[in-house]
Amino acid sequence: MIPMNLMLKDRFVGRAAAVAAAVGLFVVIGPAMPAWAADPTYPIGSRLGLVPPSGMVPSRTFEGFEDADKNASIFLTTLPTGAFEQLEKSMVPEAMKQQGIDVDKREPMDVPAGKGFLFSGKQTTDKGPIRKWLLVAAADNLTALVSVQVPEQETTYSDQTVRAALETLAVRPRVPEAEQLSLMPFKIGDLAGFHVDDALPGRAIMLSDAPADHSDEGANNPPNARMFIAAQPGGPDEPGDRDNFARVAFDQIVGIKEVHVQDAEPLRISNQPGYQTLAKAKDAQTGTDVMVVQWLRFGTGGFIRMIGIARADGWVETFNRLRTVRDSVETN
Repeated sequence: MIPMNLMLKDRFVGRAAAVAAAVGLFVVIGPAMPAWAADPTYPIGSRLGLVPPSGMVPSRTFEGFEDADKNASIFLTTLPTGAFEQLEKSMVPEAMKQQGIDVDKREPMDVPAGKGFLFSGKQTTDKGPIRKWLLVAAADNLTALVSVQVPEQETTYSDQTVRAALETLAVRPRVPEAEQLSLMPFKIGDLAGFHVDDALPGRAIMLSDAPADHSDEGANNPPNARMFIAAQPGGPDEPGDRDNFARVAFDQIVGIKEVHVQDAEPLRISNQPGYQTLAKAKDAQTGTDVMVVQWLRFGTGGFIRMIGIARADGWVETFNRLRTVRDSVETN
């Protein structure tokens, strides 16, 4: 079994700025609702949820909730588990003040999801003064950040109201596959036995043949195969440029070494122009023999990039499954 990383180096673009986003994007909620009055609501694609107050609805543009009429929102962010300890030490009132936030109070706050701490304060923006809250919690296998922002003059959202909502913060074990797939700019008609392993909403998804429930058994038995699918802008303007474009793209694949290209040629994919690159390689960490295939499917203003990698000793059967997924991909 081999741990493989197919994601491009920019896979986590945006996540590196998550802490800054958590400090700069805060949320607010409406009238308080008893924690026992309803189950937490999880925005599509988010492992974090809470009981939203009346008037707050899941946002269609970010992971969280919003009340557009009152310019209030709840922004949910997740970071790796180890981030909590770092943030607990570094996020102090003095550091927050450097971000333009005057902290009134920092205090411990335990929630159903786990232990945490809460900031409350104010900030002056170009739209006027606002009140802010930031909850950071160590929850399950992640660090949860919930930002709260509300115009200072908006009396609907009291400190008590905000705290009541934050106290309902919950974490679900995983985002259902159907939700993750629904956030992609393409549809996958046939997963061919693969399961969703990770996703970047609106951009890319990673599939694997690991157990769908991510159980301990699955953790001890890494997948034999992975498939990365991404919708990317741009692409070569002329058909004659596709060969070099595919070569450069293939060279960006990480996690493999001693690569020997066996095939590189144009082909039709779902009745669209495409390009296939097939190679033998070794897993960079374990030295296991693997096979790698990259398919590029060109369209107007962008292209679909698909990368499959699997153990060489099971390649024939896996290659057929990868092609099944490839041929079922449709742009939205």
